[in-house]
Amino acid sequence: MFQSFEAPAELESSTDRINRLRSLLPELRVDAVLVPRADEHQGEYVPASAERLRWLTGFSGSAGIAVITRRAGALFVDGRYTVQARSQVSKELEILQIPEARLSDWLREKLRPGAAVGFDPRLHTVSEIERLTEALADRKIKLKPLARNPVDRLWGAERPPAPMGKVRPHPLKYAGRAAEDKIAEIQKTLKADGQDAVVLTLPDSIAWLFNIRGSDVQHNPVALAFAIVPAQGKPELFIAREKLDADAKAHLTFAKISQPEALAARLSQLKAAGKRVRLDPNTASWWFAKQLGGPQRIARAQDPCILPKAKKNDVEIKGARAAHLRDGAAVVRFLAWLDREAPSGRLDEIAAARKLEEFRAETNALLDISFDTISASGPNGAIVHYRVTEATNRRLRPGELYLVDSGGQYLDGTTDITRTIAIGRPSAEMRDRYTLVLKGHIAIATARFPKGTRGIDLDAFARRALWENGLDYDHGTGHGVGSYLSVHEGPQSISRRGMAVLEPGMIISNEPGYYKEGAYGIRLENLVLVTKPEKVPGGDREMMSFETLTLAPFDRRLINVDLLTPAEIAWIDDYHARVRQMLAPQLNEEDRSWLEAATAPLQ
Repeated sequence: MFQSFEAPAELESSTDRINRLRSLLPELRVDAVLVPRADEHQGEYVPASAERLRWLTGFSGSAGIAVITRRAGALFVDGRYTVQARSQVSKELEILQIPEARLSDWLREKLRPGAAVGFDPRLHTVSEIERLTEALADRKIKLKPLARNPVDRLWGAERPPAPMGKVRPHPLKYAGRAAEDKIAEIQKTLKADGQDAVVLTLPDSIAWLFNIRGSDVQHNPVALAFAIVPAQGKPELFIAREKLDADAKAHLTFAKISQPEALAARLSQLKAAGKRVRLDPNTASWWFAKQLGGPQRIARAQDPCILPKAKKNDVEIKGARAAHLRDGAAVVRFLAWLDREAPSGRLDEIAAARKLEEFRAETNALLDISFDTISASGPNGAIVHYRVTEATNRRLRPGELYLVDSGGQYLDGTTDITRTIAIGRPSAEMRDRYTLVLKGHIAIATARFPKGTRGIDLDAFARRALWENGLDYDHGTGHGVGSYLSVHEGPQSISRRGMAVLEPGMIISNEPGYYKEGAYGIRLENLVLVTKPEKVPGGDREMMSFETLTLAPFDRRLINVDLLTPAEIAWIDDYHARVRQMLAPQLNEEDRSWLEAATAPLQ
């Protein structure tokens, strides 16, 4: 299994750890300390050795920040994690939801003027520290960089070692472009912008640029490393040599390989030489800016790998379609199995998650799952990023909903799909709200939009039907997805914060939802590809649209046809016909028969 089901830290030990951290504050000469869910690379996902927030608080979500003062403490999370945090975290900490609650406001309320807030300069971006500094300035509250992370000090010998996964070359037949060509493009950009070099910190940017993959971060095929790309000459990759075997070294002959310990000296050399060095203030830590002479000395610009990585080339798009065809057959086999087994009442969340991974493994192409499967029955479905453990595991019970959000990592692509399934007979309320979510999903799937459209411009499409009925959900509608890389990637998103322009070749999720705390959750997710602009008959502007990549039926038992328009019914029937046509040849007779029934026309 690629997934474990062990429970997070006990609340009692979390309380003790928080108090131990609090006891260090006088020695550190600070009045508070920040503990983010982050590592030195500032990627969304971190290795076990960087799970400081989880170790301290018990919170296992992928985003959040704790602040501990001498007498108080709080954990800030977004809407995906409020329910989860309340169940995992000691009452020692106040749970606050962002963006409604702001860290700066809390610090201003709790701390006296002139107080000091300690932070690890490697774990906070340049922009983050600048915003917080500005917000606290009128209270004369200072941010103090710490020489050593106090959580690491407390964690001690129990802290897991830094990961040393082997680096694997990513073949050209899957990457679509040689690393040398990508590097030349980045160097062309640097020259055009008058920059001497760029420092890269994001693991997925480095993986994409150098055409390498790794296993340093669970479910994310990346190697933890840093890189400096000069405007001219060989790029320099800072990576532990233990990660490089003969094949990796042979692949990386276009780069200079240095140990991570050499990075600080190399940055100092660039500073001393007066080089104009590009650094992304939104993804690179404060430490890098300080090494280069301070935030005022860096050339501020987006990581130049982010946008070209997001715009998949023709080879990557072909691979994504193949991966989704393969993955879709595995998911359909699972859904057919689920329908046969669930009525017994003996099936539980862990057994279902194990079986789904088994079906994916039987493709003989699965390299990993793309994240821990969210296998959530009944009220657990209302926890947006629920992680089943031996302690929380519950049966799939008649009259309840079962939400399963999962994905696979394949050499040719990364998948992510969510389906909500009726176990037994659903209530009228469940059917109505499922259908409202489905209407939002269809609105995104069928959207046409001109060049320059951002994710924020489309987000309301998915929410309209819910809003009209006084309902909503507290997460984004869609996130970018990598090509055998991170299942969450930027810059694209469909959300209230989705300011990046959508461009052809981007892969993004379409996943509206609805969550009734203590009862059930509904989420319907397909991955879609942004298409090239095309003329619309009778129109005067070219329009882009979405190609749906994911192939799996929606649960017809949960669809209230009376709430759908004729166009929406036609879309569902057409999508189901496509699913049936493409997946049926890959299934045995029993599963094929199930698929035919599951994709039958609604009317």
